[in-house]
Amino acid sequence: MDVIVIYELVETEINVGIGAAWNTANVHAGSSIAVFGLGAVGLAVAEGARARGASKIIGVDINKDKFITARDMGITDFINPTDEEKPVYERIREMTGGGADYSFECTGNLNVLRDAFLSVHEGWGLTVLLGIHSIPKVASHPSNGALCRSQN
Repeated sequence: MDVIVIYELVETEINVGIGAAWNTANVHAGSSIAVFGLGAVGLAVAEGARARGASKIIGVDINKDKFITARDMGITDFINPTDEEKPVYERIREMTGGGADYSFECTGNLNVLRDAFLSVHEGWGLTVLLGIHSIPKVASHPSNGALCRSQN
């Protein structure tokens, strides 16, 4: 029974990640994306974006061990926030010439959520939230002051 539960969890994570890239964001060929968190959901987002023809897929994670697997799933560039002197969103803006077309927040970390919002191109960039925040918190949206509330 434990094997079935694990299989169902992994299957759900894959469906959520690919569905976010294909259906929620509708990633198109030639686009740039940033994936925050390279767990099962984040890797599925990368695979979905690769299947849609994204040209630049930037993976962001503090665990360097995930980068090898991530490359196999479509990640073209890596950022480890602990190795950077600049904020992650600034590095992504540099790497994409003004900001990613899409960003996907897959960590559930409120600080990462802010970087995900700031990493997309102003005017047309889209941020998709997939992470689950463990405790209720309120954060202001970095670009317009709107409130985002996370609840468990």
